[in-house]
Parts: sequence; structure tokens; C-alpha cells
Amino acid sequence: MIFEKIMINKRTESEIEEIRKSALLVGKTLAEVAKNIKAGVTTNNLDKIAEEFIRDNGATPAFKGYYGYPASLCISINEVVVHGIPSKRELKEADVVSIDCGTLLNGWVGDSAYTFALEGVSEEAKRLMKVTKESLYLGIKKCKLGNRIGDLSSEIQDYCEDKGYGIVRELCGHGVGRKMHESPEVPNFGKKGTGIKFKEGMVIAIEPMITMKDRVVVFEKDGWTCRTRDLSIAAHYEHDVAITENGPDILSSFFEIEEIIKQNNNLVLV
Repeated sequence: MIFEKIMINKRTESEIEEIRKSALLVGKTLAEVAKNIKAGVTTNNLDKIAEEFIRDNGATPAFKGYYGYPASLCISINEVVVHGIPSKRELKEADVVSIDCGTLLNGWVGDSAYTFALEGVSEEAKRLMKVTKESLYLGIKKCKLGNRIGDLSSEIQDYCEDKGYGIVRELCGHGVGRKMHESPEVPNFGKKGTGIKFKEGMVIAIEPMITMKDRVVVFEKDGWTCRTRDLSIAAHYEHDVAITENGPDILSSFFEIEEIIKQNNNLVLV
């Protein structure tokens, strides 16, 4: 991850609503992509669908051109944890496919990710996906005034490691707002009671990146693709969350994505 060297921003209610609009567009984009996920489709094709949908809705793809990234989506298959570059590669039955998407709408960034399972996926892969998504929501529950980032991080780490999974150390969540990656960093591992204290108006992207076995990752020569060293499967989910006096406010949504999964016979809802 590349972070802008800025102070942690505290957003107003109206600014948070603008971030929500962009974050919800990400969910709608991933739902549009989900309609087309099946064996035989290329990841390039899915990327084209996403870019057209984002632009048709008055936004621009936040990822495309970001420090030279060449596409609108990151599409990471099986052992690829994150930042998989769309290509001519065709999806296959039983693939686990993480899709990360960002939009820039009216000057505000939305950033969210979801992991899809194609029909025939193994039971152990489905369990990994389920635990990873559960850990995301457990982490979100810790986003309360008075708590610290370490409380969130340790919650994710403890839950996943208790199930025997690995926590990627090299990558983490982040602040989100005017820029794609703002301060603070939001690791998926850590110690309770440590780190920056949550303040009202902070907006962060929480994104557990969890591996089936070995937590160690390697980066490919393209400078982006991050995969597990042992080639075991990984899962990745991400929500944008605002810290409010009433607790965490999830700005992004998986609802439309999961409604499409239920309708797509090529996918399995985990």
C-alpha cells in the first residue's frame, strides 16, 4: 500500500455522506460485475464492464492510473491475495476470485472488496471466505470512540488465527476520503489497547487479507501482484467505515452483490 503523508482527517457529516455515495457505487459496480462472473470469462472483460459502469454513473475508476496501475479493478484469483492485474486469463470452475474496486465520485473515494466463489469451490475455501468476512465485521464492531486501532486489529488476528489461518502482514487497511490511501494505517494484526485512538469523523477502510496456510506473501515482477508464498488460497473483504458517536457506520454495502450471487448459478454464496 502507498499512503499519502497527511494528517488524519476528521470528516463532517456532509462529507461522510459524500464518501457513502462513492462507497455505495463501488458495491453497485461489484454487483454489476458479479452478473458476469462465470467460467470462461476473462478478467479483462470484467474490468471493462466495471469501468463502463463507473463512468456511466458519473464517476471515474479510482484505481486506474493510480501510481501507474493499469486497470479499474484488482482481480485476484486463488493464491493471489490482492492487486491482481486484469488480463486475458479466463476464470475456471471452483476459482476463488477477490475483486477490489475504487471509485472517485464528486471528489470523494469509495473503496471496497469482495471475494467470490465459483461453482464447485472446495469446502475448505468456503470456510476460509466465511471466516475472513466474519472477521471484517468483528473488527468493525471495535470501531467505537475510546477504542484504538489495535483493538480492531487484534480482534481480526485472534479470530482468524484461532481458526488456523494466516494474517498477511505486508498489507493493511487505511484511511479513505479525498485520497485513495490516507492515514492511518489499519493492520489486520496487533495488540489491544495500542495504536491511534478512534475519533469522531474518522473514515477508514478495513480489509482483512487472510491466507489458508502460510501468511508469507511474495510480490511478482509486475510490481503489483501479491500472492501467497506456498500458493495456498487467500480471501479478502473490505468495507469503508465512519467512526461516529453512535458507533461504527458502514458506508459501503455487500447487499446488492449478494443479491446477484443468489441469482447467478455460476456463483456460490458463502
